[in-house]
Amino acid sequence: MTRGMLHHIELYVSDLHTASQFWGWFLEGLGYEPFQQWAEGASWKLGDTYIVFVQTEDKYLDVPYHRKRTGLNHLAFHADSHRHVDEMTEELKARGFNVLYEDKHPYAGGPDYYAVYFEGPDRMKVELVAP
Repeated sequence: MTRGMLHHIELYVSDLHTASQFWGWFLEGLGYEPFQQWAEGASWKLGDTYIVFVQTEDKYLDVPYHRKRTGLNHLAFHADSHRHVDEMTEELKARGFNVLYEDKHPYAGGPDYYAVYFEGPDRMKVELVAP
């Protein structure tokens, strides 16, 4: 049944090339597959849901994204296991991405919540949480 499930998410990004490199690696590590690609955008799909990234037009780049402004705060994805979270955390660090709440990692969400929180290329907060 798909009623009520997300069909797709579309995010505007400040640099499509950088965003595609990051999101392609991350999403493919979660089982997504490349879906669409065109000059101003790209998407990845898992099952019936896909995530689209579109280059922000120059005239709208004057105000950068910040998760504390009105709008999207963060995206959270399911991991396979604690080990999956740990492997992705190490890869995020190796790629130079900012892991958030490192002093509380991997329990920043509480003692029974195993996750990594980090910032993507436009500083959007992303969460990967284990069952």
